[in-house]
Amino acid sequence: MTLTIVSNYINHHQIPLAKELYRKLGTDFAFVQTEPMEEDRVKMGWGSELSELPYLKLYYEEPENCAKLLMESDIVIFGGVEDESYIKPRLQAGKIVIRSSERLYREGQWKAISPRGLKKKHEDHTQYREKPVYLLCHGAYVASDFEIVKAYPEKKFQWGYFPEVKEYSLDSLFFRKLHLDERGKSQVRILWAGRFLKLKHPEYAIKIARYLKKKGISFQLDMVGGGELEEKLHRMVEKYDLQKKVIFHGFQPPKNVRRFMEEADIFLFTSDYLEGWGAVLNESMNSACAVVAGHGIGAVPFLIKHEYNGLVYKTGRYKEFEELVTMLAQNEKLRKELGIHAYETMTKTWNPKEAANRLYDFCEGLMQGKQVIQEKGPLSIAPVIKPRAGYEYTRS
Repeated sequence: MTLTIVSNYINHHQIPLAKELYRKLGTDFAFVQTEPMEEDRVKMGWGSELSELPYLKLYYEEPENCAKLLMESDIVIFGGVEDESYIKPRLQAGKIVIRSSERLYREGQWKAISPRGLKKKHEDHTQYREKPVYLLCHGAYVASDFEIVKAYPEKKFQWGYFPEVKEYSLDSLFFRKLHLDERGKSQVRILWAGRFLKLKHPEYAIKIARYLKKKGISFQLDMVGGGELEEKLHRMVEKYDLQKKVIFHGFQPPKNVRRFMEEADIFLFTSDYLEGWGAVLNESMNSACAVVAGHGIGAVPFLIKHEYNGLVYKTGRYKEFEELVTMLAQNEKLRKELGIHAYETMTKTWNPKEAANRLYDFCEGLMQGKQVIQEKGPLSIAPVIKPRAGYEYTRS
């Protein structure tokens, strides 16, 4: 079987899955990158490994060879590319295509009323509803969006991003999470990591730091990242006199971010509905953090079951977020239980090796005219969850 993945660019969240597929398929696997990586992501260390990837093909450097791969491979997985011209010839030829997609209507499903938008969705998706075209849903609300345009009936599957999953000794990992303050008192280490953008709501982290200080809880908040809201966040820290409680570390390469996660008790994931997936959730769960996350984030309903392997608050409801974080900060036993179950979720189900094996079986099945569907997790049927219903879904 020959398998080709096409995306705008490869990043460190996609490399582990690609590596597993290359291990299974060798030179029968390729990853086609259609454009150079954005400069700000290169600065974050996302592009450092590219020259060492034997399966990576650059469309903008060898267009003829890449176009041939897209047409002649047994299976092509196409996602993250706005220009449909790359995949149109294969679609028109009726060959097997697996699309991978984040949400169509991140800013609200009301946008589906646009006649112009619906015409475009029909051209790209709906007209192939009866063809051998399948959808991998990068997030819990993707199936709901595509249901609106009546695309991929009974052919929408749970998927996501699969960053590296590490195997730890849990005893050693939790030992790394033991911290003392300057008085020798047990200290809770809290982490927020990402770009300081409005959609990610880093201000929630500063607000909860202020509240925990008022409650007399011993903690340290590490803020890893940078961006347009950085100056505002620094002003908040000064205003609330949190300089000894909040530490800004700037942008860090991925391996350093993982070290912060390995030493953190609590990970805060505060993005809103504009966060399509959110691979930091995979990474923090793999690091056995007790996660507090908003339900509107694409990965959350797929990865977290509330009060089992994380805590979920209703997106936009800061007060609930505050209550959950405070409860965790005061309950070491609960933090550890959630962290252990989060770690097991990653190592047993949502990891690159398991995803590659399931994808391989799925593709082999398609070539034989059948769908190999999993009971749960990656490549199980994607439930149709409306964005507002995700909160309840995590509790079901």
